[in-house]
Amino acid sequence: MSKKILEIKDLHVSFDTYAGEVKAVRGVCLSVDEREVLAIVGESGCGKSVTANSILKLIPKEAGRIKSGEIIFDGKEISQYSEREMQNIRGSQISMIFQDPMTAIDPTMKVEKQIMQVIMKHQKINKAEAYKKAIEMMEIVGIPDAKRRGAQYPFEFSGGMRQRIMIAIALSCNPKLLIADEPTTALDVTIQSQILDLLKDLQKNLGTSIILITHDLGVVANMANHAAVMYAGKIVEKAEIIELFENPKHPYTISLINSIPDLDCKSKQILSPIEGYPPDLISPPKGCPFSPRCKYSMKVCRLMIPERIDINENHFAHCWLLHENAPKELIEKMKRDVKI
Repeated sequence: MSKKILEIKDLHVSFDTYAGEVKAVRGVCLSVDEREVLAIVGESGCGKSVTANSILKLIPKEAGRIKSGEIIFDGKEISQYSEREMQNIRGSQISMIFQDPMTAIDPTMKVEKQIMQVIMKHQKINKAEAYKKAIEMMEIVGIPDAKRRGAQYPFEFSGGMRQRIMIAIALSCNPKLLIADEPTTALDVTIQSQILDLLKDLQKNLGTSIILITHDLGVVANMANHAAVMYAGKIVEKAEIIELFENPKHPYTISLINSIPDLDCKSKQILSPIEGYPPDLISPPKGCPFSPRCKYSMKVCRLMIPERIDINENHFAHCWLLHENAPKELIEKMKRDVKI
């Protein structure tokens, strides 16, 4: 049986704004096993990045806070750790690749020094050894002529190369968990593929567990072991990646899959957009958060949050259509609408 490297239990995160309390994460429960790649998928604003930042306690203290819940990393509950305790974990045991490498990397410092800085903070080695390790990491992530390029500044690198530098920094201390927060968002399609292949190879070789955050189901199809679909601050479905594509159960998951274009289709395609807008998380819906946009919505969906239904030991969803008393005609209609 695989050991759990991370377990999140009933996590609630809020932000205080002039308009009121934004309930960004509402009862998230997740777990990541050793050597596993878990993808968290959902549209912008659903709470993916807030969940990731909560793991490392990077929520801005001025406005945000973890209201309740547990974050258990490697057997230790870390949600109540002090900033000093978290600094010992960040970079060494849990690392993060941020969305925009240009804002995450110091533009005034040479690349080699930025990698060395992380290594020297968490490992008891001298400058010469740290430099050697920094160049080695640049070579591992596929930066050619690493010695010469290490002496350059971030602005002298392309977007794809800057992302490789971020990956080198994140993996320099061989963390147990890597959080990749939309690592390919600002890159073109060819570079996206290269970065995802690189992460896949590094995960295989180093055995690092990965949480991959994205809004694109297609990005994770060949990389993740499991995927959790998030909507309005909640996990609405979680399954093994093949199971999720072949047997989706939540209407939101089905809508996401149906919005992916079929590249093998030779005739004209009409894409299926998800009509409507995400709910206001200052006053979230009383029932299922997706019910205002769901064409299979029932009265109970608008009144009560759906309970968790286990499809099998690795697949669950929160949807009233999975309840034993749900109308069969609606279930059959939803099944017909799945475009696999």
